[in-house]
Amino acid sequence: MITIGVDVGGTFTDLVLRDNTSGALRTLKTPSTPEDLARGVMTAIRQSGASPGEITGITHGMTVATNTALEMNGARLGVITTRGFRDVLVVGRGNRTKLYDIKAVRPPALVPRSRILEVDERLTASGDIHIPLNLEHVRASCERLKAEQVEAIAICFLHAYRNAVHEKQAVEIVRSLLPDIPVSLSSDILPEYREFERFSTTALNAYVGPKVAGYLNKLSGDLKTSGIQAPLRIMGSNGGSWHAEAMAEEPVNSMLSGPAGGVTASIDVARLLGLPNIITYDMGGTSTDACLIRNFEHDMTTEGHVGMWPNRAPQIEIKTVGAGGGSIAYLDTGRFLNVGPRSAGAQPGPACYGQGGTEPTVTDANVVLGRFRPDQALGGEINLDTNAALSAVSNLGQELDLSVERMADGIVRLAVSRMTATVKEISVMRGLDPRDFTLFAYGGAGPLHAAAIAEELSMTRIVIPPMPGAFSAYGLVTSNTRYDVTRTHLISLDDCSPETLNDILTPLRDRARSRLKEDGFAEDRTELQIFLDMRYLGQAFELTTKIPAPFKSTAEIGDAFRQTYQERYGQLDDGPLEIVSFRVIGIGLNDRSELPEVQVKGTIDEARIAVRPVLFDGETYDTPIFDRSRLPTGTPCDGPAIVEEAGATTVVPPGFTVGVDRYGIMTLTRRNAGATP
Repeated sequence: MITIGVDVGGTFTDLVLRDNTSGALRTLKTPSTPEDLARGVMTAIRQSGASPGEITGITHGMTVATNTALEMNGARLGVITTRGFRDVLVVGRGNRTKLYDIKAVRPPALVPRSRILEVDERLTASGDIHIPLNLEHVRASCERLKAEQVEAIAICFLHAYRNAVHEKQAVEIVRSLLPDIPVSLSSDILPEYREFERFSTTALNAYVGPKVAGYLNKLSGDLKTSGIQAPLRIMGSNGGSWHAEAMAEEPVNSMLSGPAGGVTASIDVARLLGLPNIITYDMGGTSTDACLIRNFEHDMTTEGHVGMWPNRAPQIEIKTVGAGGGSIAYLDTGRFLNVGPRSAGAQPGPACYGQGGTEPTVTDANVVLGRFRPDQALGGEINLDTNAALSAVSNLGQELDLSVERMADGIVRLAVSRMTATVKEISVMRGLDPRDFTLFAYGGAGPLHAAAIAEELSMTRIVIPPMPGAFSAYGLVTSNTRYDVTRTHLISLDDCSPETLNDILTPLRDRARSRLKEDGFAEDRTELQIFLDMRYLGQAFELTTKIPAPFKSTAEIGDAFRQTYQERYGQLDDGPLEIVSFRVIGIGLNDRSELPEVQVKGTIDEARIAVRPVLFDGETYDTPIFDRSRLPTGTPCDGPAIVEEAGATTVVPPGFTVGVDRYGIMTLTRRNAGATP
């Protein structure tokens, strides 16, 4: 039987197929189809050659919710809220979006003020009813929103995180009067305090909901039409997969769907290698994602943004920069060279794709530097047009009076600089030395630039996992199911007992177990983890802290918070502690399999497929080109070298050594750089 992971990116759609009997893996990469993403997914599945009856599971990493929000083409939205709080979504917070831009303007609201309607109701901060919900006001709001031809509705009442009774009453009326319009409740989407963030996340969910639901319904229908009866699951931003039906209800949880798969897969490979501290570096065609992992665990955040709007749905803490293989190089208003965030995308793509693109990109620059074979088909389908790449880069170079080679080198260096800054943001700016970490590079363009980033950061070891071009899709195949259940309940740690805390946690545990049971997980295949959002009394923001389970005393909880606080901020305080929110993480343990062992015999010379001139730091080297699948296990090779495989190319500059282990994992080490961390 076969399990499939398929990840849609801005340029390519990646697929990984795993034979659940033998453990064998196969990959393929096809161009994405932005005008109809489902068509690209179905094309990849058909090209995989898998028989529909053999497929037992499909996990999908999608970008529909993110793209809908960024492109601002979501549903015509209406909001029903508490009287007096109509302007929460319009006013937002008072902080400046661009600190030093005196011309900065406020981001637009997802919904115009005219479609935010108020009703009489009021709960106190403790959840008690102060003013009962006026049902007639809700009915009148429905008539008004129907006349406004809204396509989705968000219901956001003050303090609904403590008591959902009024939102539940309101949604019954809305669904009876407007049965065809999807409704999102703030008490379901984000039962946490801070009304702007809760309202924004709920409105965002409603805004992207119809498009996501339409896409998932179409894809599910296409799968069934093709004879595939396997359940469709969607990767969540939290690093776990959801049933497609559940994600269609809460699509705000899929904003980091694709990148999350690569992070979870990296942890699996890191465990295999015994490397607890790594930095993941996922460079695709449009953007680069980086994540810091310590002791085999990634951090979670609820401080995310999608474009200009807050999104407090739980997500892996991943930093993204608009620099990818398709990022366009250009001269800005000061005639300084810049790269990204504008991308050539899948269509027309970089100039070297030969599909009409004329602007120089990072990929074009690498073609000029000799890092791709002229006869090499990217993604298995796109034949390189070397002359087009030379022309695009040369035209930009002429504006700066630079040769085509120096221009190409400058484009790559600037892209590397932008990506390096992102890695520094998650390490150096948090008091962590990147030299103490191993760089995990994947994505279609990650191995191409990993060594340059490692040199910038003085990192000595780089790991290139198998299937790097489709590694996020591999993470989809191996992912567990995960649901985050949260509730805000402010309480002083000094004023509570373990029994009090367990009373608050019990309904959250029950909800997590219930969701996993609905997904078919038996008790022995589930795991519950407890996290508390805590802070020192008087602080404005909290720190999510993992709590030992079971805990025997509040002192254990305090010690766990102080350790987390010191790791994050490098200092401690003796002040009293406050719990703000309770979180229970329910994990459904899917069948896991390690990478299959691959023993390749022979010599380095037998793995060489060509020699060609390649530029490194302005100097041309006659560089051997190797086929990764033929590199002998345990035999190192000194750079310069280029290692090619389906979906990715690895650059091994002078001063680096490359080798492959028994799992087919490739490691680059920097020579003469001191001891490996």
